[in-house]
Amino acid sequence: MAVDFPKRVVHGGTGKRQLEKTRKKVQDFSASINPYPPQLAWNCDPTFLASYPDDTYYELKGRIAATFHRKPDEICVGNGSIEIIRVFCSLMLRGEKKYFCESPTFGEYALSAQLAGAAMAADPSAADVSFICNPNNPTGRLLDKQALLQRLAEIKSHDGMLFCDEAFIGLSDPRQSLSDISDPNLFVLHSLTKSFSVPGIRFGFGFGSPELIEMIEITRPPWSVNAYAEAFAMEALLHIDDLEKSREQIEKEREWLIWEITALGLVCYPSSVNYILVECNRPVSRLCDQLEERSILLRDCTSFGLPTCVRVAVRTHEENILLIEALLECMR
Repeated sequence: MAVDFPKRVVHGGTGKRQLEKTRKKVQDFSASINPYPPQLAWNCDPTFLASYPDDTYYELKGRIAATFHRKPDEICVGNGSIEIIRVFCSLMLRGEKKYFCESPTFGEYALSAQLAGAAMAADPSAADVSFICNPNNPTGRLLDKQALLQRLAEIKSHDGMLFCDEAFIGLSDPRQSLSDISDPNLFVLHSLTKSFSVPGIRFGFGFGSPELIEMIEITRPPWSVNAYAEAFAMEALLHIDDLEKSREQIEKEREWLIWEITALGLVCYPSSVNYILVECNRPVSRLCDQLEERSILLRDCTSFGLPTCVRVAVRTHEENILLIEALLECMR
């Protein structure tokens, strides 16, 4: 029986899979995580594992609230940001609803919307929910706060909702965040795992109206934030300001990488974050295969509709040198 069901979204961050396949250490430039994370002295008390987490996450939400100057009842938490995207869509896009997202962007918005039964709208004015990734993945483009507020006003004019994913804003420019805006037509998504280089922890959180947050918290699976993730998040939230140093180091390395990649004859799109979209002017599958043979992983952007582009994470200077040397070999 043929079933019209959407396909799984392709993601980067395949280093662990490659390590398990080859038993060789890889340099994973397909995963866009902070190469210079704040150093935290944290631990998870083993006694926490003997009890279920507090499913209200009272203390955790209190710390998020204090950090971002929001009320606890305006905050939801989840097992990574994708769980929150899924739950949000199951609530806000059920039935004959429409969504809009620009292209290229993170594929989980469209997939989650389709799983909820929604159809793609031709433009934001016809959408019940409009998704914006800021800074955008994979382009690295950052919209300023005033532009986003104008977009929100336009969406509100037809009673739509703006879903603003700010998963990377801590590594870009937090001044452009909408996390301090309380509006019933706005939901803002955040993540700690990219900024603090712990994608294996799986922790995301979001801000919205109390009514929407209550529905999200009821709908998500109970205890979805485990004790290790909660303990890490409690400590990391005390170090949000330390990300300023990370941003400075990332900017320096990003500019160096852009210079070196451009010198190879490739084109780098402007970026405000810890990854760069690179136009190679040829199908990139062969290039990615050649680099994989050298234990270097890039994000083939074919799944974004960009078959001649790769997304390159900004890593430490030593790792970035290895990438440039490998690219030089492959392009001879």
